Amino acid sequence: MSIPSYDVVIIGAGSVGTPLAWQLAEAGLKTLVIDRFASVGQGSNKAAIGGIRATHSDIAKIRICLKSIEIFSTWKETYGDDIGWLQGGYAFVAYREQEEKTLKDLLVIQKQFGLDIDWYDREDYLKIIPSLNPEGLLGGTFSPGDGSASPMLSALAFERRAKQLGAEFHYRETVTAICQDHGAVRSVVTDQGEYATPMVVNAAGGWAKEVAAMVGVDVPVQPDSHEGGITEPVAPFLRPMVVDIRPLDPTAEMAGSANYYFYQHHTGQIIFCITPNPPILGTDTRETSIFLPQVSRRMINLMPRLRNLRVRRTWRGLYPMTPDGSPIVGEVEGVHGYLNAVGMCGQGFMLGPGLAVYLRKLITGDLDDDTREVLDKLSLYREFAKAEKLK
Repeated sequence: MSIPSYDVVIIGAGSVGTPLAWQLAEAGLKTLVIDRFASVGQGSNKAAIGGIRATHSDIAKIRICLKSIEIFSTWKETYGDDIGWLQGGYAFVAYREQEEKTLKDLLVIQKQFGLDIDWYDREDYLKIIPSLNPEGLLGGTFSPGDGSASPMLSALAFERRAKQLGAEFHYRETVTAICQDHGAVRSVVTDQGEYATPMVVNAAGGWAKEVAAMVGVDVPVQPDSHEGGITEPVAPFLRPMVVDIRPLDPTAEMAGSANYYFYQHHTGQIIFCITPNPPILGTDTRETSIFLPQVSRRMINLMPRLRNLRVRRTWRGLYPMTPDGSPIVGEVEGVHGYLNAVGMCGQGFMLGPGLAVYLRKLITGDLDDDTREVLDKLSLYREFAKAEKLK
């Protein structure tokens, strides 16, 4: 009895797997996406707050996100779907000399690769974001080309386009095995059937490690959980995503935290998130009682006018972290036809569409020097020594 056959099977219908399905279907490949959840983007994707920036310290992530911004910013014009794209920019604030030095040092790399970003001293910075607390403000960087979009509207748009081009999506289906024949992928087995394929892409997000283990590959991806929240809508007053990278001592009151960030959504609501310090490891996505008092205290100190906003809800999602804060992408030794697209470190939404373009070139054999260089920097076999500065 024959089994269904596909050119590529993608495991995970999230921030990476769904735009990749669109890219591969557009390239004419018969593509199947398998996901354990009930519909598109129900893993980490729906927990994303929607920020999209190319202002990283890692060149591979810069190049990938420049492609992502191109896709997000032109999607409505090209395909007709409103995905909530808003080009409000990103603002990294500095209230201490340590952060000022970090941000100014990064400008050298960022400008070298053509990013539209500059440092602004206090008075000029307050013209960009008048609501900032002026006390102790040294200034900050601003990149007007960055922006935001709706993760769920984007996921639905990528899925819709992929389906129009022939891709199939199987939901409520869990992969149980990846079968090999003499070191080459032969098929994917799930709790509902088997699918013949010469190519599998692991885009399983927080569950990437267990999928990689099915082919005997150990990927250094450890999920940790971050919480986010959203307020009631108010009249527009804030355009950029505001990021404060100051760490808070883990022994401080209300526990520790590293960076936090927030922006005003196109609906008028303020969406916010914080990075726990130390990390909260594991796949538990239940909200905590610590998050809201902790993040609100820091946000109000930075922007006092937020004080009277009412929070509508909070949630918790997973950041599949790698040792250096950059993804693990590409082929592995000893298993022909298996590709990693894992460890997005909480940035899968902004990386996904651009990364899909690079993976399409790898899978179709249409490699160029840029693609080779980017994928080489994201290889499983790189040295995980130099951490991304703005992860």
